[in-house]
Amino acid sequence: MSTSPDSSISLVRNATLLVTIGETSFLVDPMFASPGENPSIQNTPNDRRNPLVPMPDVELSYDAVIVTHRHTDHFDDTAKAELDADVPLFCQPAEADAFADEGFTDVRPVDDSVSFGGVTISRTPGRHGHGELAEKMGPVSGFVLEADETLYIAGDTVWYDQVEQTLERFEPDTVVLNGGEAQFNHGEPITMGVADVSTVREATDATVVVVHMEAINHCLLTRDELRSETENVLVPDDGEAITL
Repeated sequence: MSTSPDSSISLVRNATLLVTIGETSFLVDPMFASPGENPSIQNTPNDRRNPLVPMPDVELSYDAVIVTHRHTDHFDDTAKAELDADVPLFCQPAEADAFADEGFTDVRPVDDSVSFGGVTISRTPGRHGHGELAEKMGPVSGFVLEADETLYIAGDTVWYDQVEQTLERFEPDTVVLNGGEAQFNHGEPITMGVADVSTVREATDATVVVVHMEAINHCLLTRDELRSETENVLVPDDGEAITL
């Protein structure tokens, strides 16, 4: 499978990504707040206001926005205020009305697959935790972007059968996982930790990139810990770009 030399992923901060495939760029899960501007995630071991770190100096030039789900560490009030109202915005069907109510005029809910700028965008399942807690966290989605290469953005999910099925169905060249092993005072983690990331690494030949770390108070797994306990996994710093 050929790969466009222009294709890349830039980690902005947390789950905010700038993804370029060919000539089309997507801003994923924009969280633009300054450090401490948003409240802490409650009932967690690390009671600090969010985000924990500033935005890096990254030029944000994009053609469309993708929001995997509307938790504030993926779409916050600052992003809502700064995004152009007419930007093409791809999202879960269940959340389309909320974006429209906020004044966005080009909301494009993805039921299955749509096309934009020469890229096929497919929505994929996610499970934001385990058992009853996952149900309380509400619906979450991943998205697969296909052009000259295939990129799977898993979103806020743990490893479960639907992630495995997505890997088998799309055979992605690159997988982006949300790590950090986010958790509350009680219950299992709601995003991927070392075991989940290692299982994905074993399940695919794709390049595996892990983000969603060291920016939100309930994400307790550090980059250094993940790097030291996994192999052949890319763990970028904020502002770092990876060529696909």
